[in-house]
Amino acid sequence: MHRQRVMARTLGLATAVALAATACGSQKTENTGSASTAPSASAAVTTPESSPSSDDKPAGDPSASPSASASSASPSASASAASSPSASPSVKAVMANGDDSEQVRELQARLKQLKLMSVAPTGFYGSKTTTAVKSFQSRNGLTASGSVDAETWKKIQGLTKKPTADELRPPTVNEVDAPDPRCMTGRVMCISKESRTLAWMIDGKVISTMDVRFGSENTPTREGVFDVGWKAKEWTSTIYHTPMPYAMFFSGGQAVHYSADFAARGYSGASHGCVNVRDKAKLSKLFDDVKVGDKVVVYW
Repeated sequence: MHRQRVMARTLGLATAVALAATACGSQKTENTGSASTAPSASAAVTTPESSPSSDDKPAGDPSASPSASASSASPSASASAASSPSASPSVKAVMANGDDSEQVRELQARLKQLKLMSVAPTGFYGSKTTTAVKSFQSRNGLTASGSVDAETWKKIQGLTKKPTADELRPPTVNEVDAPDPRCMTGRVMCISKESRTLAWMIDGKVISTMDVRFGSENTPTREGVFDVGWKAKEWTSTIYHTPMPYAMFFSGGQAVHYSADFAARGYSGASHGCVNVRDKAKLSKLFDDVKVGDKVVVYW
């Protein structure tokens, strides 16, 4: 019986290792431990990639739930409460943590004009955008909820100008590194670990660029010359259970793909070996352009 248990454990470990080679996802913190251990089901539900909106209503918010006493109040008391601004229902947020849209990108560009954000717009409403919105609301006598309601949005628009195309989509936050010599011929995703950028190149000409991040020390992104083996517009990691939209696999389970976690937290986190991209619109265009068999070069 003891021998059977040992064999069962060995078989289970081998299976986990094999699966780990076929999928990757973003690590939620910089100290995530060994990558060979998949997160529990409950952890997957609350991670930034699987559930980007992690903000709850503040305790004591009168709009969070009706009080028991309100239902039994006298008609005159009810009429008085209805006319009171504090008792009126809260305005539905126009934009909030977890949203991913072009309107969020415009919001971020306007916040950058106000010098409340230093990073380039990504279109994803994460912790940095929430902090910037709270700061704006505090400075302008608004409720610092971190979400953009109609009043906040109108105020932001009134204090800024319509963002230009370059303000909405600057080439990259990071300066693009000089291409590796192996990137100078053919169709190549040229990925520099030093500058943390991806350059899509055709016959030595840079077509587009975007910021990327990589795996941690425990789960490094492999370096070398590879080919795109297969693509999947919608994919979920079979190990970490996190979404991997616009995945282009180039080395076993390692792929170039969009990461909502990267969009939200930037370089505070890391992947489990994949090349994360935070600009979803740019990656969508790249996904359409890249063909199976195109070259991938990952280098320092």
